[in-house]
Amino acid sequence: MIAPPTGARILLATQPVDFRKGAHGLAALAAEMLGEDPFSGLVLVFRSKRADRIKILVWDGSGLVLVWKQLEGGGFRWPPVVDGILRLMPVEFAALFDGLDWRRIETPKRIPRPTAAA
Repeated sequence: MIAPPTGARILLATQPVDFRKGAHGLAALAAEMLGEDPFSGLVLVFRSKRADRIKILVWDGSGLVLVWKQLEGGGFRWPPVVDGILRLMPVEFAALFDGLDWRRIETPKRIPRPTAAA
């Protein structure tokens, strides 16, 4: 399993991309089409048209890292194809990467911080 850097924003591009693109092509796509800085440390997840492959792009401080994964059976679970991006929590990203339905992951609810009574 590929773990994103701690505290990194994970963004899922909901529109399929041309999988012939390499790291620099995807970085340019992220800047032009998604309006995101690919060199800011965020994790960008791209899908293929058939939804059986993903490419993950991240800047690690010294260069672009490109991870490519293809599922042998079935496909990745994707939201409906619309323009834009979707933010994922690390646990949702882990489920997506493993080929699970990440939409069924329950994210923990924020617990309000207690305040001192005067």
